[in-house]
Amino acid sequence: MSQASRNRPRGSSAALSEAYDTALLDLDGVVYAGGHAIVHAVDSLGAARDGGMHLAYVTNNALRTPAAVAAHLTELGVPAESADVITSAQAVARLMADQLPAGARVLVVGGEGLRVALRERGLVPVESADDEPVAVAQGYGGPDMAWGRFAEAAYAIARGVPWFASNTDLTIPSARGIAPGNGAAVEVVRIATGAEPQVAGKPLPPMHRETVLRTGAERPLVVGDRLDTDIEGAFNGGVDSLLVLTGVTDAAQLVAALPEHRPTYIDADLRGLLTGQPEVAESGEDFRCGGWTASVRGDELVLAGDGDVIDGLRALCGAAWTYAGDGSCGLDADKAVARLGL
Repeated sequence: MSQASRNRPRGSSAALSEAYDTALLDLDGVVYAGGHAIVHAVDSLGAARDGGMHLAYVTNNALRTPAAVAAHLTELGVPAESADVITSAQAVARLMADQLPAGARVLVVGGEGLRVALRERGLVPVESADDEPVAVAQGYGGPDMAWGRFAEAAYAIARGVPWFASNTDLTIPSARGIAPGNGAAVEVVRIATGAEPQVAGKPLPPMHRETVLRTGAERPLVVGDRLDTDIEGAFNGGVDSLLVLTGVTDAAQLVAALPEHRPTYIDADLRGLLTGQPEVAESGEDFRCGGWTASVRGDELVLAGDGDVIDGLRALCGAAWTYAGDGSCGLDADKAVARLGL
């Protein structure tokens, strides 16, 4: 998308499931949260799949193997095979295999998904800094990750071995709320060592490369809930994106988004795959979508009208993003966003 087109959400006369051949779906906060399917996800994905859209599940969570993720999706009512799942563990394993000799020993600070991905690339996972690793691989290890694992990483990195991280998401959605993610654990090791890891996951190019290699998508649509991983990853890869409001991003954060964090489309949940997207029309200083009109008056965003609240949010984004251009709008949007109840 050009910079000009990032000044407002785009419309689509066709359903997104028809306009794009492949949906590259984030999992946590999009399809499920805390192990349970998000409302409307199962039915929406089934309808998109039945209509011919290929569904691929792209996650920065390196804890579980693709087979385990696919089994979980199938249990939730979203049939999936291992090949449909792409993880940051796979992306970081490929990144490491490109730099390390076959059979290299790698200290793993993470879960089974990371160990399996490393083995698939011909690398040998080890558990201790005393096992003579030539690199460290760090990924999300779940809420019960032992503190001593971070110490093992620090010992090895202090000896000069390279450090790789699957991703640096600071938080992860759970059934009880927002919990610390792998990025928080990476910060622990960074503080202890002063080192910087090579990172593979969204929004960085190694993850996009892994996704393209594994899916063969020609007209992909990234679907996510996070601005700094899903949407920025789509921006970096030059592909379109749909933000759904079922995860960590709220309306105020979206209105204030920088260009690289502005999605092509916005919707409440995955039902947005099955519909067209309304245009945000500009008329002078006004931005109209559905029954809503948004504009900038002084340093305040003003919203008037009624109807579908997501249309109101689209109008607000059009006004704020155009005002901000290639920066952050810095406007007081609280009153306008509060009116939408989002």
